[in-house]
Amino acid sequence: MPRYRLLVEYDGSSYNGWQRQDHGTSVQGAIEAAAAKLCGEEVTLYAAGRTDAGVHATGQVAHLDLPRSYSGETVRDAINFHLKPNAIAILAAEEAEDGFHARFSAIGRSYLYRILNRRSAPALDRHRVWWVAASLDAERMAEAATRLLGHHDFTSFRAGCCQAKSPNKTLDRLDVTRIGDEIHIVAEARSFLHHQVRNMVGTLKLVGDGKWTPDDVTRILGAHDRAKAGPTCPATGLILTGVVYPQPPGWTAKPQGTPPPAL
Repeated sequence: MPRYRLLVEYDGSSYNGWQRQDHGTSVQGAIEAAAAKLCGEEVTLYAAGRTDAGVHATGQVAHLDLPRSYSGETVRDAINFHLKPNAIAILAAEEAEDGFHARFSAIGRSYLYRILNRRSAPALDRHRVWWVAASLDAERMAEAATRLLGHHDFTSFRAGCCQAKSPNKTLDRLDVTRIGDEIHIVAEARSFLHHQVRNMVGTLKLVGDGKWTPDDVTRILGAHDRAKAGPTCPATGLILTGVVYPQPPGWTAKPQGTPPPAL
């Protein structure tokens, strides 16, 4: 059975996350149903990462096995046709190399978190940003972010329900940049713990509003205690922007860390 790699974009606002479930809508379930209409058989879709309810993606990668061969353009267009009116789009599809697995072949993942930092609430992006009305010091947040770079025990930023075998991860990038009324936080690593990005952002926000200092972030990281860190920030501002593989796909994914257009 030929295996196809998909580049997927979705607005997570209307879904109970990526993973298929018995009750509620999911991104995985919607794409599997659309793919079944293409090939006439049930299929199983595997993703590079399972995003939570409300989390968006501009560069999710997934794969599925189909019972017969199609061109990549046919797979993309047919699944998109059957996905209507879901807020999900297959941006590209291609037949994958032998042994490819969307999750286990990945060697890097990148996320963007958007904070809208202004007095007025968002009208158009209300489900795509975290609105913080009080002024935040992005430079102070950027300094604090450097304290989290490298290989550490990230227990302080790990969800209690995280199923990872170890809390140790290597954070390759955590940039904080103000762009007009928005603060963009870009995180890159081989893999992340459950809620790690959202918990780091929740902590950096408390640095930005002056409640904590960069030295506090160092202390929190070393405490290895989730209760010492900041709150889990809302899912609405988080976007999976890219997945890296040793053998790059034929299509070109969105540049990592580039602010996406409206989904």
